[in-house]
Amino acid sequence: MKRTSGLKQRSRPAHRSQHVKKQRARRHRRHNALPTAAYRRRGNTDIVTEAFNAPEVWHEPTGCESIRYITESSGAGFVHPVTAEEVADRISELPEKFTHGIEVIQFSPMTHKRNLFPCYGMQWGPSVYLYPIEESLVELYVRPPRPEQVIEAQMFGGRWSQEGELWRLTWTEETIRDFYLNNVLIHEIGHINDERNTNFNDRERYANWFAIEYGFRASRGRS
Repeated sequence: MKRTSGLKQRSRPAHRSQHVKKQRARRHRRHNALPTAAYRRRGNTDIVTEAFNAPEVWHEPTGCESIRYITESSGAGFVHPVTAEEVADRISELPEKFTHGIEVIQFSPMTHKRNLFPCYGMQWGPSVYLYPIEESLVELYVRPPRPEQVIEAQMFGGRWSQEGELWRLTWTEETIRDFYLNNVLIHEIGHINDERNTNFNDRERYANWFAIEYGFRASRGRS
């Protein structure tokens, strides 16, 4: 016969139990929140360029005149917010002179390292890489967004809000599709067409202007 020790486990007071649960929930949310690179493309540019070195399939230039589309699985818990067909249709709306240099559009998967240093999109040579977003379409960050990040998200329907110590960026299927097709994609195509600038900050300024002019304004019927 198995004997008991004669000591009963003391039950936690209800208010303490709830406090512990809340602490655990906060720790869980912080664990899953994105770090200080806090905005995909997404934050301090020096952090992104130095830290975002996740393994990637780099496509060497071939001189091909047609665009090759490569779609890989987004990864568990993530989703590609746009399809190859939607991207092809959007590219066809650009002035033809801006599409000649594009050889590959790749929808890459989410990996652990990419999730640590998140990025919506990237350009390398004649290739554009588009990265998935959380399946929930809700992104959590440990730092508040900069004013220009709030404005950019608002332009495409994204909503920033504060949740305790974290910051939440919430999208819908429609708004995240708009953001990818008319901002992220066009920004990276802007890099491909930038044959003048070599300094990183100058290239970013050009790509931002390109995305506003040929992405946001063009998609809203403005010239």
